[in-house]
Amino acid sequence: MHFFAANHLLSQSFMKRLVLLLLVCITFSSCFFKKHKTFNKSKSFSKIFKSTDNEYRYKMAEEYYTEKKYSFALQLYEDLYAFLKGTDRYEEMYFKSANCFYFLNDYLNAENYYKSFVETFPGSKRSEDAEYLRAYCYFKQSPKLDLDQTSTTKSMALMQSFINGHPNSIRVKEATGILDLCREKLEVKEYKAAQLYYNLGYFKAAAIAFENVAENYPDSKIADEYKYQVILCYNKYAEMSFEEKQEERYSKVLSECSEFIERFADSKHISEIRKIKTQTLNILNTKKNEQVKKTN
Repeated sequence: MHFFAANHLLSQSFMKRLVLLLLVCITFSSCFFKKHKTFNKSKSFSKIFKSTDNEYRYKMAEEYYTEKKYSFALQLYEDLYAFLKGTDRYEEMYFKSANCFYFLNDYLNAENYYKSFVETFPGSKRSEDAEYLRAYCYFKQSPKLDLDQTSTTKSMALMQSFINGHPNSIRVKEATGILDLCREKLEVKEYKAAQLYYNLGYFKAAAIAFENVAENYPDSKIADEYKYQVILCYNKYAEMSFEEKQEERYSKVLSECSEFIERFADSKHISEIRKIKTQTLNILNTKKNEQVKKTN
């Protein structure tokens, strides 16, 4: 019995090793054929690229483009510029080169090519597409909130220019949507900057920052929130001021409260603002009474 058991264990061990060996062989073969296929593809492209038959090279560039092999297509297009410049195919090839950069996610070069296309072929039927895609490339380069938003503002400017220049374009709806997204992004960035001032205790700077957000985005869905924050900031600023400055600063709070109540009667903050206004009126009345007593 012990002999058969030992033999059975050896057999199991052998089978496990055999299966493992087969898996290694399959993986190796797969990698080999994949590399071999890639090598052959690169070798084939190299042969096409070095060909002296420009018609053949152009035909292959078009095939690569159709097959979405944009890197190969782009290399051939760029090498064919000198031969096809001035022909009917040059304009289309130039636009496709820009598209290649775009599809390769190289938005920096794509933007530059679309810009150059519009300047080189101002009357082209592709100009409208190129203008839109140039603006969209800036949008695709728009970074995270905490980074510089030059690409975002540039995208907004170009999208607005596109809308103004092509009011009947089917892309106007898309362009408007991107404009809204960019505005929302910049709005959030400005709001967070103002909130940071508040969190650091710089209440006057925070109040001014929130006022700027409200002024820059008057149609915001949360315009009342910005005004609410302005009041909180000025109220904190007045509380922390020297006594001789408090009357002037509480008067500012009172003015802001009155404006809020007039503009945002349906706001969720309306009850709190009315309460702050009442408290501010009481503080100002107390100070006036104290001044009268001192005078007497």
